[in-house]
Amino acid sequence: MKKILFLFITAILLAGCSNNARGDIGKDTKPLVVTTTGQIADAVKEIAGDQVEIKSLMGPGVDPHLYKATQGDLQTLEKADIIFYNGLELEGKMSDIFEKMKKEKTVVGIGDIVPQDQILKDEAHPELSDPHIWFDINVWEIATKELTKTLSEELPNSKEEFAKNEEAFFKKLSDLSDWTDQRISEIPEKQRVLVTAHDAFNYFGKSHGMEVRGLQGLSTDSEYGLKDVQNIVDFLVKNNIKAVFIESSVSDKAMKAVIEGAKEKGHTIQIGGELYSDAMGAEGTEEGTYIGMYKHNVNTIVDSLK
Repeated sequence: MKKILFLFITAILLAGCSNNARGDIGKDTKPLVVTTTGQIADAVKEIAGDQVEIKSLMGPGVDPHLYKATQGDLQTLEKADIIFYNGLELEGKMSDIFEKMKKEKTVVGIGDIVPQDQILKDEAHPELSDPHIWFDINVWEIATKELTKTLSEELPNSKEEFAKNEEAFFKKLSDLSDWTDQRISEIPEKQRVLVTAHDAFNYFGKSHGMEVRGLQGLSTDSEYGLKDVQNIVDFLVKNNIKAVFIESSVSDKAMKAVIEGAKEKGHTIQIGGELYSDAMGAEGTEEGTYIGMYKHNVNTIVDSLK
């Protein structure tokens, strides 16, 4: 009898610990908001400030296209009060996990609520959506509004604060967009061509008037071959492009093959620098924020192509 009573009390205590670990909304502990990418985590921080605890699963240099959830990630997701992910198949290998968790907690794919007329498609495969929405500042604002909406519903007492924070954040984004257009204008029109490892920058190109070429498709999960390399090389030589760019979350092997291919044709191509595409910089650095990452990319592109 004593043993049964002991087990019963232990079960109650463990249940209590579990509830505290989840940071249940309405309890004394801060709600735990888990995001997939650093870009989303940064936007949540801008909107929610210190009202929530934020945990991002994917850090610097992590490729979300290929990312597989670890056991630790699953435990973190289980503890979360709110989960925000990009959607549009960016986290393709985690889609099933999110769909299952939607049945038991607040799980939102912010890219999936963006109107379809704002979503770019893969030219070769029109059924595929381009998930890299954070590179169009206007589209990112639409996605961020969904963060604010969800946070306000879950934490209604902070609704006014969230609205003010969103307004301040959007002012920063508007200034960033104007600054970017001004910097891009420094590049001669014929040189406004951005060549990278995969098609992560189409939204950036569309919103700032640059032609974009990627060796791989929308996902780094896609394969590239000798023909793909040759096509990029021919394009670079024909248009006298002097620089290509590597990405922090993608191997530089492919772009080195492009540079060698151009060299064989008597055309010198240099690596213009490293861009942040699917992942941001290290936490605590300027590049570890959305605006800092964006500015780093713009400065790297302009300084190499102008």
